[in-house]
Amino acid sequence: MTTIPATSTHSLFRATGFSCPSCVAKIEKQVGRLEGVQNVSVKFASGRVEVDHDPAVTTTDEIVSAIGRAGYESALSAL
Repeated sequence: MTTIPATSTHSLFRATGFSCPSCVAKIEKQVGRLEGVQNVSVKFASGRVEVDHDPAVTTTDEIVSAIGRAGYESALSAL
């Protein structure tokens, strides 16, 4: 079990443009490189990207940009 620091925030994003399960690895690699990101989980079937991160170090806009660098459009999701 991974322990998430107290300063961590759990953010949910919706990504579009998935065409194969290898898309998951591309997104996880790009987002996982960001400083302040503790965990990244991509759900291929639903297009959900869940990220545990320190918002003082990595903003949600930076995460959206990282998903974009992987080749997919995304947006912060309320649910």
